[in-house]
Amino acid sequence: MTPAAHHRGRALNGLRVAVTGASGFCGGVVARAAAAAGATVVCLGRRPGPAGEHRYWDATRTPPDLTGTDLVLHLAAAVGDPPPGRAAEAAFHAVNVEGTARLLESAGTRTVVWVSSASVYAPAGPEPVREDHPLGGLTAYGRTKAAGERLALTAGAVVLRPRAVYGPGDPHLLPRLSRAVRGGRALLPGPDIPLSLTAVENLADACLAARGWEPGAYNIADEPVYRRDAVISAACGVPVQHLPIPAVRAAAAVSVLAARLTRREATLSRYAVEQLTTAVVLNTEKARSQGWTPTRTFTDYLSTRP
Repeated sequence: MTPAAHHRGRALNGLRVAVTGASGFCGGVVARAAAAAGATVVCLGRRPGPAGEHRYWDATRTPPDLTGTDLVLHLAAAVGDPPPGRAAEAAFHAVNVEGTARLLESAGTRTVVWVSSASVYAPAGPEPVREDHPLGGLTAYGRTKAAGERLALTAGAVVLRPRAVYGPGDPHLLPRLSRAVRGGRALLPGPDIPLSLTAVENLADACLAARGWEPGAYNIADEPVYRRDAVISAACGVPVQHLPIPAVRAAAAVSVLAARLTRREATLSRYAVEQLTTAVVLNTEKARSQGWTPTRTFTDYLSTRP
């Protein structure tokens, strides 16, 4: 049972909950948590989810079938860090913006919880980032998520902004961090920085609770503010060695150029370097004021890894 289900009990009894993107990492955890909390789950996407009924939906082509559902949890998204260019921008826009428009039209008056990302924020300073911080995503993902959530907010949705979601089965964050390991050390651009992370279980708990929140945007992150080096060292089981930031940026430029030529995702991108060198700490007071409390930490995750 996930923490969301544990804390909420059978709080969703009698509700029919639509979960988009349920075949993915975050969506799958949310679908299981909703089912454990008593909901009848309808999973929408190109592949079946881990619980409930499956209804096929290609976000780039058609509106979703939300017949008979009461609540919509939208986690379907185009994700990743592709080489810059019109093709990538168009592919991300088709899902994150056009797909959102189709979803909102089908949702009508239903409550929609729209899962966004802290990648929508413009670069921040040393202070914790609040929800009114300017938007300005640095990648196709961040820009199209920002455009999609503007549609969602205009429609009266609750928008959740987690940062660097991790947990069992994570296909993105931790596998990327493992690429930094060379010769028994994690090679990172120095110096160390503070950052926020979001356990997928904390995100799931927020998704289930947010149906009763006021419409608007909410940051979602773990209770602790982590240190980058400690997290990566613990996750990879190796010490950290710092590299000069200019040298890492130069390597990223070469990697991006190679990615453009091969049409594959860059091994190291400029965006990844910025993520590893810019402190981003989320202020979660707004979500806490709604009664949400994060219960999982990175230490909990490490203690349950095989």
